[in-house]
Amino acid sequence: MAAINKIILIGRPKVPGVPETVRTVYEFLIQRKAQIAADKETVKMLTGVGKPASVSPKLLKNYELILVIGGDGSLLNAAHLALPNNLPVLGINRGRLGFLTDIHPNDLQKIGEVLDGHYHIEQRFLLNAELFKPSSSKPFANDVALNDVVLLPGDIAHMIAFEIYIDQQFVCKQRADGLIIATPTGSTAYALSGGGPILHPQLDAVVLVPMFPHTLSSRPIVVSGSSEIELHISARNPSDPHVSCDGQNRIAIPPNGRVRVNQKRQLLRLVHPLDYNYFKTLREKLKWESLPHEHE
Repeated sequence: MAAINKIILIGRPKVPGVPETVRTVYEFLIQRKAQIAADKETVKMLTGVGKPASVSPKLLKNYELILVIGGDGSLLNAAHLALPNNLPVLGINRGRLGFLTDIHPNDLQKIGEVLDGHYHIEQRFLLNAELFKPSSSKPFANDVALNDVVLLPGDIAHMIAFEIYIDQQFVCKQRADGLIIATPTGSTAYALSGGGPILHPQLDAVVLVPMFPHTLSSRPIVVSGSSEIELHISARNPSDPHVSCDGQNRIAIPPNGRVRVNQKRQLLRLVHPLDYNYFKTLREKLKWESLPHEHE
């Protein structure tokens, strides 16, 4: 792979350890004579160390990589910045689990190997969510999700009544605290805590996970990634439920409104070191028992 020298550096200041790692990585990149830009929050963390160029929409196309320091939430934010310019994203883990952020913050050698061209790129698909008011064919809001599109209660904690349609075929009526529609990337996030299955990231599939359904027979269901999923919101809900993509903005959906979710055509490019192993990541992050290394 081609070497990388033009880098956008992003870190989340509220994550413990991130400011220190941002400064260490910045000094490492300077030693490599890299061309560096950063967002406003990251620039603040570099006070007294240096002052990289500030990121702007016009400058994004001039860079080759977004390097994110934080957890998966930090990478999700960077993904929304990367997509319009098809920039690859590399994550340095400073979060709790970090399924998407591969590299340990102290492993500068690994970062150097990636920048020298020793890496591979994995493509992950995203979901596009459109929200419709009753009897309207034009969405009043839309958003993009790498992990999940989630239907949540509004201001009052209560069950939500809604119907599920897949490829315009009626599936079921539901009364539940909500519904998680997750990509394979998001299957190890909120959907996993809701009892959903782990989907390998290369599967072209989407999982629907009911949240505390009233009917005990309600179970997660996996459908094709190309499926069009629609949720029809009942008029009987005591308050308007909300829709959130990747835990970001919460958008209220009115009674008899609809939520349409389908696969986004554009893919996110994730950068991995050459020794990246998805199942090793699962073992480490989920504390799975492993057999002794009897064959090593």
